[in-house]
Amino acid sequence: MILILKNLAMKCKALFFFFLMVCSQFVQSQELKPEYQKFISTFISEVKNNNKNAVAARITFPLNRENPIPSIRNKTEFLKRYNEIFDKTLIDKIVKSNPAKDWSEVGWRGIMLYQGDLWIDTNGKIISINYQSDAEKKQKNSLIAAQKKNVNSSISNFKKPIAILETSKFRIRIDDLGNDNYRYASWSIKKKMTDTPDLIIENGVFFADGTGGNHHYEFKKGNYVYECHFIVLGEDNSPPAQLIITQNDKTILEQNAKIVSR
Repeated sequence: MILILKNLAMKCKALFFFFLMVCSQFVQSQELKPEYQKFISTFISEVKNNNKNAVAARITFPLNRENPIPSIRNKTEFLKRYNEIFDKTLIDKIVKSNPAKDWSEVGWRGIMLYQGDLWIDTNGKIISINYQSDAEKKQKNSLIAAQKKNVNSSISNFKKPIAILETSKFRIRIDDLGNDNYRYASWSIKKKMTDTPDLIIENGVFFADGTGGNHHYEFKKGNYVYECHFIVLGEDNSPPAQLIITQNDKTILEQNAKIVSR
């Protein structure tokens, strides 16, 4: 039964991203509005002229990087790490782009370059850079190798980390073991990740919750279900994450969580 649900979730996930790709291709055939082309053209000039301060002024901080690469918290950090992100390949993509044809408005999500290498909102602020340079790829691999040495040996076999959460009672680590096989490991909040986990569950499943970016991972052990929810689009007072545990479809624990690493 778990295998069937996992396969179904993988198919749904694939269809979800296929739908986004098709929509992106359709949107890209539409010419960007003139008022947006204007600030896109200015941004292209800033990158072409290596005006790092002007680019930094456009960034909405924190600027997230792929886990476990640390997010960039402010302008000072961004300027130090500018060349790690804006390498020759990304600079060429931006400089050679046509504001009218290569940049696309995708509803409330903002304006994207090509298939989402970089996103700018309708006020001209950079909200996401999905492109990853060779320098960042090397840094990511180095950080993953270091993490494997700093967790208990029983859970050091992951392909890449997904997130570390902390509730008032628990520390939770979610890792990708490869092939969409996610693992849940948890400790009492007073313990360290070098200690043997109190609970390990493999074969977790990813679920996209709507189109706003909210998502969760679900892990089953006997008649218990452990859900780790990540709230990207929520109310003003929504927590960044939640842990929900059910037994026989009845909720027995629900705790807000902070995201320590993502």
